[in-house]
Amino acid sequence: MQDDPLAPVTLVVGAEELLVDRAIGDVVRAVRAQDPEADVRDMAPGALQAGMLSELASPSLFGERKVIVIRSAQDLGTDLVGEVTRLIADPAEEIVLVLAHLGGPKGKKLLDAVRKVGVREVACPKVTKVGDRIAFARAEFRVAGRSLTEDACRTLVEAIGNDLRELASACSQLMADVDGVVDEEVVSRYYSGVAEASSFTVADKTVEGRTAEALEQLRWALSVGVAPVMVTSALAQSVRQIARVGAAPRNARPNDLARDLGMPPWKVDRVRQQLRGWTPDGIVRALTAVADADAAVKGGGMDPAYALEKAVVTISTARNA
Repeated sequence: MQDDPLAPVTLVVGAEELLVDRAIGDVVRAVRAQDPEADVRDMAPGALQAGMLSELASPSLFGERKVIVIRSAQDLGTDLVGEVTRLIADPAEEIVLVLAHLGGPKGKKLLDAVRKVGVREVACPKVTKVGDRIAFARAEFRVAGRSLTEDACRTLVEAIGNDLRELASACSQLMADVDGVVDEEVVSRYYSGVAEASSFTVADKTVEGRTAEALEQLRWALSVGVAPVMVTSALAQSVRQIARVGAAPRNARPNDLARDLGMPPWKVDRVRQQLRGWTPDGIVRALTAVADADAAVKGGGMDPAYALEKAVVTISTARNA
């Protein structure tokens, strides 16, 4: 069961968002490979109400497969925890349930109950060590049947920094653009100047509403070789963090909030400062702009640079709108 994404229940534990998304995606793809019309419901605790989960998990008249994804399961209320444990104890044949849990002390009762049943578990711990990020980059190339030199791998990790999603985007970009073995010269050519004009600098200035500065940094970043997909990834992460921290209790202590959200305390403080001026409607508009830009830079548009500039302007003006 541990290696079968079609297991009735998959428990995804950890705070590394990219790995969590991939683990959930593996389950969805496996189910849809069997049933392309499978119904997928991806929900956070705030979207669930008492009784809703039992209703979603009820057998379909037409016997269609269902994938029910519950994110941030550590935040579920008592009633919903009871529904989840009952569903896991007696899963319906056509239902595949995925629970994403940070793995910390919050919601530990649910975590223990799920593990006691013996479900499939996927670990997604935060990747913090340089050696682990190097191993991750190597694995990205190896899975794709490609290779990069040891020096190239270290140079790439040093240039990109700590964000795993951005590192994955950089690996994808290099494999798409470069044939054969990727060496240090190629990586240096692509990512020289990243420290001075990183995609995260663009994202920070954008969500802070500093439109002119964000556009200036964007043009500089693109001119020194930062891949457009890395900018959209950074924008998406910044807007998601605004949404997550904004939805948290205002009186929550930074350390507690950092633990619950899987973010370092300094990042929580930074995002709280960036929150000023943001409303739920503004966040929705920003997320839509990021999605449009992401589609454009991945082939849906003719000019990635224009798509990114449009996204920066739309997101920065959504603040205080």
